[in-house]
Amino acid sequence: MPESAPLLALRGVTKRFRGVTALSGVDFAVRAGEIHALMGENGAGKSTLIKVLTGVHTPDDGTITLAGQRLTPSSPKDAEQAGISTVYQEVNLIPSLSVAENIGLGRQPGRFGFINWRALRRHAREALARLEIECDVDAELGSLSVALQQMVAIARALDLKARLLVLDEPTASLDEKEVAELFDVMRQLRAQGLGIVFVTHFLDQVYALSDRITVLRNGQLVGEFPAAELPRLQLVSHMLGHEVKDEAGRTDGPTPTAATGGAPLLEASALARRGAVQSASFSLRRGEVTGLAGLLGSGRTETARLLFGIDRADAGTLQHKGAAVRIASPRDAVKLGFAFCSEDRKTEGILPNLSVRENLIVALQAKQGLWRALSRAEQDKLCAHYVAALRIKTADAETPIKNLSGGNQQKVLLARWLATQPEFIILDEPTRGIDVGAKAEIEALVEQLRAQGLSVLLISSEIESIVRTCGRVLVMRERRLAGEVPAGAELTTAKLMRVMSGHE
Repeated sequence: MPESAPLLALRGVTKRFRGVTALSGVDFAVRAGEIHALMGENGAGKSTLIKVLTGVHTPDDGTITLAGQRLTPSSPKDAEQAGISTVYQEVNLIPSLSVAENIGLGRQPGRFGFINWRALRRHAREALARLEIECDVDAELGSLSVALQQMVAIARALDLKARLLVLDEPTASLDEKEVAELFDVMRQLRAQGLGIVFVTHFLDQVYALSDRITVLRNGQLVGEFPAAELPRLQLVSHMLGHEVKDEAGRTDGPTPTAATGGAPLLEASALARRGAVQSASFSLRRGEVTGLAGLLGSGRTETARLLFGIDRADAGTLQHKGAAVRIASPRDAVKLGFAFCSEDRKTEGILPNLSVRENLIVALQAKQGLWRALSRAEQDKLCAHYVAALRIKTADAETPIKNLSGGNQQKVLLARWLATQPEFIILDEPTRGIDVGAKAEIEALVEQLRAQGLSVLLISSEIESIVRTCGRVLVMRERRLAGEVPAGAELTTAKLMRVMSGHE
């Protein structure tokens, strides 16, 4: 194979699922001895491309070649045998087995059905030594740190005679010291001639390590760029599909009239959770729509989950109306008058086989408890009120919610929480996956909630929606609070993108 030829080449790869095109004619190439970052927001096609490459999915069109040879993997085992190994964010090994057993799993040395344990341990030590990792190979994998478990997973992947290593969000659960150690290993492997596909959401890490960057958006190839020649702001523009214009030429329109809100309702101080959020301090005011912006993986949803008690903070404090509070569970949050609409409508929101009525009343019933059951008459009245108020399009209240459009499902979820009469509501990607008309209606509902005095935290990857809807925007980057953009002429898509990219 000529030196300039790519180690891996995908040409014109297309993959469809039930009429939805996840990849459309995508080209992707990785050279030996390089770290190639694969970038894109949610739905860009990164996961589908990795699954095609590793034999999980079969492409509908296009070709894959590895070291110049045509490759048609029909399973992950086929890909591994060809020399492609993948290490995922969640370590896909067996925690109850030892380090040596995990590294040699399926390839244990021995004869006549008996394992040669001495040879297995020696082999494991040799695999770890390639990464310059010292570890007790008899230790149970689950007893090790997440970082060390990742190293074991990489050692196993390389033990499969890998020529190409795919690292899918390998730093998501690591602290800064552990990330630095992983990067040292990745540089060693690059020097040994491996090709490495690096999937991550962290821009700092991309520029610290990558030789080239490929950007996908909506299942299509945006472009391939040398990392040293692609400014951060331009990378963010490619990922989001927005050109950054001068502030003087802004066409974003006026920001909401309710710019600043009232007194602080909720104040967070140095809120942190390992692998999710690093020391965020901010306040949310009554009668204000506060935006929470950032690229996918920046810590937006993770921050919201801490505020609602879905996840527990490792550090930091919360004050509600000036008094210290501890929110250890969603039940605690609901008691304080909080509400939360998850971005994952299908799995964390709707109860698909239940009716519109049953979906709508479930949060209020949970808040009241089993001994204060809502009568059927109360349920019907409540349901009729919100179906009319939110203009939910449904044949009747007994229609299974799975039969509604995405926008109407979103309205039912919003009605579910409004029925609890909250004073603070978190809306995580409320307009994702719904049509333009439904988006406008949701944005109008958000403004109505603000006018009624509710405090709203709006998370959205649609920057124009953030600008149109919010009075003030907090921007997350690399799991940290990167800045706050106030209401007024300064709140533009260009300004938000600059803060998100680290340009400001």
